[in-house]
Amino acid sequence: MIEKNFPAKPLMILIAGPYRSGTNDDPVLMEKNLRKLEDTALPLFRAGHIPVIGEWFALPLLKVAGSRFLGDFIYEEILYPVAARIIPRCDALLRLEGASKGADEDVRLAKELGIPVYYELEEILSLSEV
Repeated sequence: MIEKNFPAKPLMILIAGPYRSGTNDDPVLMEKNLRKLEDTALPLFRAGHIPVIGEWFALPLLKVAGSRFLGDFIYEEILYPVAARIIPRCDALLRLEGASKGADEDVRLAKELGIPVYYELEEILSLSEV
């Protein structure tokens, strides 16, 4: 059942931000970056939207494909191309702050495709208000 305060058509929103960037490949810092992305997903979901994070798709694929280390051939084959395949199916992109070549590329692609790019969670949440 859809509640009255939810948008009539939920937006699928890719959350883009640092994952590996700035971590010196430290798995603890990478996990911390992933948590920041995921912490942003919950309010979007609660506002009636469908949050998407590229790593949710890429990380299981990397494991199944046998990636052995960050930046190996399999990693490069999967991690960034996943987002490039998801973005055309999204209604919007939310770019979190922080240096990230991958997230910058996501923004570039979204803009090229005419997909709105937001830089503040509140911008999207205000779209949900009736």
